[in-house]
Amino acid sequence: MNRLKKAGAEWTGFQESRPYGPKYDLRTDFVMVYGISNDLPNRIEGWKKAGYTIHLMTGVSWGQYQDYLYGRFDGRDHWDEAQKDRDGKHLLHGKDVPYMVPTISFAEYLATHIKVAIDYGVEAIHMEEPEFWASAGYSDAFKREWVNYYGEEWIPPHTSPDAQYRASKLKAAVYYRALDRICSQMKEYSLVTYGRTVRFYVPTHSLINYTQWRIISPEALLVSMPACDGYIAQIWTGTARTPNVYEGRRRERTFETAYLEYGIMQELTRGTGKEMWFLHDPIEDNPRYSWSDYRKNYKATVVASLLHPDVSQYEVCPWPRRVFEGSYPNEDGTGKETIPESYATELLTVMSVLRDMHNHEEEAGGIAYTSGVGLCLANSAMYQRGDVIREGEDEGTAFKYDGTQTSDALSEEQRELLDWSAFYGLALPLVKSGVPLRPVQLDNILTFPGYLENYRVLLLSYEFMKPEHPGIHQAIGQWVREGGVLIYVGNGSDPFHGVREWWNRGAGRRAYERPEEHLFESMGLGRNPEEGEHDVGNGSVIFHRVNPAALSRTEEGARRVRDGVRRALAMRGEAGDYKESRVLQIKRGPYLITHVLDESDSEEPVILEGAFLDLFEADLPVRRSVALRPGEDSLLYDLNDGRRGGENPHILVSSSRIREERFEEGSLSFVSESPSDMTVSTRIRAAGEPRAVTAGGAAAECRYDPESGTALLRYAGETKGVDVTVVW
Repeated sequence: MNRLKKAGAEWTGFQESRPYGPKYDLRTDFVMVYGISNDLPNRIEGWKKAGYTIHLMTGVSWGQYQDYLYGRFDGRDHWDEAQKDRDGKHLLHGKDVPYMVPTISFAEYLATHIKVAIDYGVEAIHMEEPEFWASAGYSDAFKREWVNYYGEEWIPPHTSPDAQYRASKLKAAVYYRALDRICSQMKEYSLVTYGRTVRFYVPTHSLINYTQWRIISPEALLVSMPACDGYIAQIWTGTARTPNVYEGRRRERTFETAYLEYGIMQELTRGTGKEMWFLHDPIEDNPRYSWSDYRKNYKATVVASLLHPDVSQYEVCPWPRRVFEGSYPNEDGTGKETIPESYATELLTVMSVLRDMHNHEEEAGGIAYTSGVGLCLANSAMYQRGDVIREGEDEGTAFKYDGTQTSDALSEEQRELLDWSAFYGLALPLVKSGVPLRPVQLDNILTFPGYLENYRVLLLSYEFMKPEHPGIHQAIGQWVREGGVLIYVGNGSDPFHGVREWWNRGAGRRAYERPEEHLFESMGLGRNPEEGEHDVGNGSVIFHRVNPAALSRTEEGARRVRDGVRRALAMRGEAGDYKESRVLQIKRGPYLITHVLDESDSEEPVILEGAFLDLFEADLPVRRSVALRPGEDSLLYDLNDGRRGGENPHILVSSSRIREERFEEGSLSFVSESPSDMTVSTRIRAAGEPRAVTAGGAAAECRYDPESGTALLRYAGETKGVDVTVVW
């Protein structure tokens, strides 16, 4: 699919609600000016003067929309459109900022503000976070939507699995409708009024996070929306540190969770022609952590994202002002401190590296992995997430969970529901063993031919999601007959098997109690095959009659998942292809990206030998050997990779944006752009020890390393650019 050409490159960007400020001007390709307040024109102008391509980002489910709520927009109060739980309480994002039911009226209201942004020349619009809480569905507006959509009286969602499923499916549908209406209408407005196109994107959490946090969003539905040009994958420490269970241990697993989250978002748009940016956040929404905690988890999320090479566009920071000007608890808890200088420089280095990543594809070689293994996940997983009732409180009290609340009052059964162990019980045993598992967007199988062709083994369970179309089974069946191996895990215990859906609506022999009955029958195995192995054409089915949540509770459960994949490859005649590793690693051009997995049998460090620059250190040190303990991450520049710059002196890595780099006989010069009040580190390939280095006309710090033939330059940054000259 060919998209309309952009005016300029948009490899990296950030979002900011504040007016332009040089301390948080990250020198990326574009900026998403956030919010549709009255000062929007002035904010746009400030960032435009700084040289940015301008996008607009605004919330599609919540925002500063009090003029709409209180009738100042059209003369009618709209609080009946605010999301409510079963107690009748509004679900709020802040004072007078409720999550909204996306009615047609609300979509029209948002469109009037987006027109203003188009009038001021923004090139793209980001409709952020279309979110409907699973615990909602009780407002008058939602009840009206139910009647219009289903043609029947509203049913309280908490009264049955069927009511919950149908309510959630409606929640996704009304957000799809709102986004389709806004994006299509505003694209037409821009073309008719100004003769120019405007692009629309949806910044959204991953399907994995939304399901665990019990939020419903359109997600995969938007892939088929012509007016939607792509997504931003909103994944960061705050989503990825949500605890999950592996081998019976509940804890934070930031790297593994982020790896799976970025994975499902990569697969969401693979082969669709839609764009995808991966987000990183140097801190998170929760302000109670120290800088060392933020840094550790930031490194884990960056490395997790870079292990997915089909995406090379990044939102490098949301709200940079809160990062570079905010204060957070110091290590001993006695006060607060602003960002350490070294961490600020490190962040700028990583952002610079992310801007370069599109120039480099994944390289073959290195560690041999078990490739071609996928775990199916569908939008419908969000539809099966209902209320969790806290012990000791009124039965009518719903629990709104977004990963930040304490939950000491929950029983073990309630806690397990929030853990979403049915999914992690299948995913974590493989990721933890160094198998680069890919979550597969089940909804895309019907839409995009050949979507499964890169997979050899698929894991599937309908105990935590459902297939929304019978044709999905035809596509899976064809893939199996052509040589794939399907591992189905489930015992039919999920109460959502009984929801009113296509598999049980038929008459007589065309009615099925559970969707997997149709799957098995379509492959010629009958509705209820025996547990074990079955040949289907050139491929096979392995059936484990167990709820996948049970596999998360014990070491034996995790081993059963790994043994299933090992056996699947053996049935393909590829037994030797099953390999486990303590390391997940990828090479993208000169960049070596590595994570050492913890919770394994070994506590020994993994040693990387070579000649590297450590990009997770402010002074870009040269390393001949890098020792990584279990749970640690590294981002290295391989000095033995000679593809950049040739023999003449040139820049290797910088924590700034470089332009006008030139080498003339005896000197190297360039312009270095970065936020103000920052210390810039630039490592160059040198022609010997420099005789003089100046930055902005003043002498700059220079450390020459004769063994590597490189020099580190350190100087104060400026947004307008610093002229740097190195003389030999």
